[in-house]
Amino acid sequence: MHRGDDLHQLPIYKKAEEIFKLTEALARTIPEDNEYLQETTAKFMMEDAMMLSPKIAGAEGVGLYDIKMENAAIIRRCARQLYVSAGSLRFEDDFKDNEYVELLRETIDEFRLLFIEWVAGFDQWDYIIDRWGLFNPPGVTAYDKDPDDDIPFDPKSFFEGLADFEDFDEADEDVDDDEDDSEEE
Repeated sequence: MHRGDDLHQLPIYKKAEEIFKLTEALARTIPEDNEYLQETTAKFMMEDAMMLSPKIAGAEGVGLYDIKMENAAIIRRCARQLYVSAGSLRFEDDFKDNEYVELLRETIDEFRLLFIEWVAGFDQWDYIIDRWGLFNPPGVTAYDKDPDDDIPFDPKSFFEGLADFEDFDEADEDVDDDEDDSEEE
């Protein structure tokens, strides 16, 4: 997992930001009077480009393999859709900035290579079984027995002694009062 500053230094994150900027520039070159392209291709391209960085951050913010893979699948879908949408502009009669299209598609290809390396670094041993069967690590299936099922858990004994504590709201107020006092100093 990465902290905010570390996240912005990841090569895949930097490339996602670059893709967003290129997509934004490309969308601006679409003729404004072409309402169809503005409302479809340009809009969809921007939506896909905007998803890359937050989904990378989401995957980096968790440890669980299945959540990381779920984010990775969304990233892949968005990058592929963006690649195709940008490429479709080459066939529009009133679109002339094909060099932007090629630049964006080359950048997405570079992103794809970083993506492969990034996903390969996911910890396959930090997982819970995905009962939907989509994002389990290799060798784990949705039908496997969960090893945590063997850990004895008695909810009655877990909650014993909780009645001995003060009201939680009062305890929270005491903490808040202490924080206010230290801020005033």
